[in-house]
Amino acid sequence: MAAEPMAADSDPEPQRVYERSSDLPDGGPFPERGNGTWHVVPGTFAQAGSGAALSYTVEVEDGVQVDEHAFAGFVQQTLADPRGWISAGFALRRVDSGVPDFRVRLTSQATARDRCGFQIPVDVSCRDGGAVDLSAARWARGAVAYLGDLDGYRRYVVNHEVGHALGQGHVPCAEHGAPAPVMMQQTFSTSNDEINLITAGSAQGGVVPNDGKVCAPNPWPFPG
Repeated sequence: MAAEPMAADSDPEPQRVYERSSDLPDGGPFPERGNGTWHVVPGTFAQAGSGAALSYTVEVEDGVQVDEHAFAGFVQQTLADPRGWISAGFALRRVDSGVPDFRVRLTSQATARDRCGFQIPVDVSCRDGGAVDLSAARWARGAVAYLGDLDGYRRYVVNHEVGHALGQGHVPCAEHGAPAPVMMQQTFSTSNDEINLITAGSAQGGVVPNDGKVCAPNPWPFPG
């Protein structure tokens, strides 16, 4: 049966107005809790980039229900892209056995909050030692700054957190209107002023200037 036409005087569904750019966007369900242990997703990939290779595994927290092969493939594709870290002189190779140089892990909301901290009450991902923990909440919902571009945000968070594993630190927006540096905290915002406000009083405070510069969201170290 054909759907009835919408009445002419129907009001459109109001869009949510986020209090802060760091709010978790609306969207579908995500894994809130896992077991606090991880398993390696089977699969390997030849070295991408030139030079001495760093090895990585792709892992999923036990108890987290997700298409783990799709997750692993996305991570692998992102790290092998020429717009990524391999164009900065890094060589990366996916392994599924032995001790890797770092681990890229999909981590439930509660475990990510425990590992990454929640002093700033925002769901974030992080690099903790040899582990890159990607928040399942952010993997499912993205970030306000990305305006619904979930794949773009996912590529950003992989590149950003792996950047930390490669020794890269946070940087602010350097040029107003330009693509944001991948090491900018785009989960919070692409505005220096907003990041400065969000991180004020925390261990991260003072890193970002309050200078009015706003960048455009960008997931790549070398967007071209």
